[in-house]
Amino acid sequence: MSDHEHAPALEETAEAIATMEIRGAATIAAGAAEALAAQAREADADSPDAFRASMRAGARRLHETRPTAVSLPNALRYVLQRMEGHDVAALRESVQRAAGEFTRQLDRAQDDLGRIGANRLADGDTVMTHCHSTDALACVEAAVEQGKEIEAIVKETRPRNQGHITAEQLRDAGVPVTLIVDSAARRYLDDVDHVVVGADSIAADGSVINKVGTSGLAVNARERGVPIMTAAQTIKLHPETLTGHTVEIEMRSEDEVISPEKREEIGGIEVENPAFDVTPPRYMDAIVTEHGQFPPESIVTLMRELFGEGADQPWAEP
Repeated sequence: MSDHEHAPALEETAEAIATMEIRGAATIAAGAAEALAAQAREADADSPDAFRASMRAGARRLHETRPTAVSLPNALRYVLQRMEGHDVAALRESVQRAAGEFTRQLDRAQDDLGRIGANRLADGDTVMTHCHSTDALACVEAAVEQGKEIEAIVKETRPRNQGHITAEQLRDAGVPVTLIVDSAARRYLDDVDHVVVGADSIAADGSVINKVGTSGLAVNARERGVPIMTAAQTIKLHPETLTGHTVEIEMRSEDEVISPEKREEIGGIEVENPAFDVTPPRYMDAIVTEHGQFPPESIVTLMRELFGEGADQPWAEP
């Protein structure tokens, strides 16, 4: 393989990410790190500069597949920022070591996060959830495994009703579940001890970008005095927000909200279907990660430690 050719494994991973055969934040991140390790193993570079160029090219190929997926550039940053050495052999070894370290952390991240989040829940607590988050579920499931009796009030989470998935998985874990419509959340907060949500991404100031409806729930929880935590692995941190990058809110199909037939029958209306909203840090009590729990305003320190400054794009041409 010449300096700027991609390893077959890297090319296969890039194609799988682009076609969404590989999907989900953790799976994408692990795939990218393993692809960089393959590129390092197979790069036939005759100088350190050539090796670095080969790695950057491979990382660019991966990055272009899903440039808005937060976990993908985080994986690339983590591995490439730890590429070091004065010869090709040392550089090769450092990339493979960093990729292995990253994937090992990913493998245990959700379990570690769950145990930390479970410590915030007490025996007899009732939690409220919004949307479907395996990280949030990990906290509840870990609390149950600790022998705590936990009940759940699950918001259905319109318009795609991801709350139904949450309800099913909590019941499978032995948690008594009450399913409610989204608009009933404020009424039931008086019966809740803790709100637990996940995150699509987390900004440098501690703002949480999550399924639309999270911000309204957080405001209501604060007014009711109910603590709310975000459970999210660190691959959800968004380092580019350190340098003023704003998080784009995905607008999904109006057909999820209203059928084409009903829309035509009503006539003359605009339909908007934002997938996410932004919860300011002042409404969130804690962000729980596999590295510990943090006040939202201090998450920036962990973000810099893991992924560097947001403007850093180690895959870019020098």
